Amino acid sequence: MKKYTNIKDLENITEIIKEAIQLKKNPYLYEELGKHKTLVMLFFNASLRTRLSTEKAAKNLGMDVMVLNVNDSWKLEFDNGTMMNFNTAEHIKEAAQVVSQYADIIAVRAFPSLKDKPKDIADAVLNSFVKYASVPVINMESAVAHPLQALTDAITIEELKTKKKPKIVLSWAPHPKALPHAVANSFVNMMSEIDANFSITHPKGYELDAQLTKNIPIEYNQKKALQNADFVYVKNWSSYSDYGKILSKDPSWMLTKEKVGTAKFMHCLPVRRNVVVEDAVLDSNASVVIQQANNRTFAAQVVLKKIIENLSS
Repeated sequence: MKKYTNIKDLENITEIIKEAIQLKKNPYLYEELGKHKTLVMLFFNASLRTRLSTEKAAKNLGMDVMVLNVNDSWKLEFDNGTMMNFNTAEHIKEAAQVVSQYADIIAVRAFPSLKDKPKDIADAVLNSFVKYASVPVINMESAVAHPLQALTDAITIEELKTKKKPKIVLSWAPHPKALPHAVANSFVNMMSEIDANFSITHPKGYELDAQLTKNIPIEYNQKKALQNADFVYVKNWSSYSDYGKILSKDPSWMLTKEKVGTAKFMHCLPVRRNVVVEDAVLDSNASVVIQQANNRTFAAQVVLKKIIENLSS
């Protein structure tokens, strides 16, 4: 594996999932593999699970880790031909090359603005590092994708499924803030790669990118969609067509114990209790969100392992 910016970088998803589950059983089996290699993690946006799990994964492989919280402290320019006489102090062309001298692998987290649709779709921050860095790049969530989370979700489903082809439903839920599409996008892509009876439910107006969902059933009646589900993955996202806007905060879309039924409840976290999902679900045996969070380490670890092995070959 040369990089991991979206799930299409996984050559054999089934085998990757199996290998991640084996790593979970013996996390330190390859602790010499990453010796004298450095992971540099760049956070343009805050992180809890992604940061800690990716750092733990790297250290399980014996890597050194450096973390830079960029936020507003590093004013990078991403456009070409720009006269940099305003608030940007360094161009991505130099920045990516410089960081590459300190890193064997660069991991980047950069959210969308949810204001400029073409710019967000272009995924400028992540793709600029891919273009100008001389080392492999990992996506720790970008404007349009969160492939580490999607791999985590697939690992969790594989561990817990009781039938070869489970019924899996991605359900929109209300949220007071406009949220990105990255988690939902990558989950849809991942579900298209594994053996699953997959569908999506959301209010009208919350359709995701039609290029992603063109072959996937969409049901606007949430209760109908969730009937006999084996896994219910819940996530809010803002409108894609009316980009970045909140069209509905309908509380009836909150996940309840009655709606979940016998299904396993999944969420990437953090989750707003009694807004996205009621306490009765999160505090029940139906919830697997903590197991999901734990699997973040092994999703990152198998990706790092594959990249290091490619570097060493």
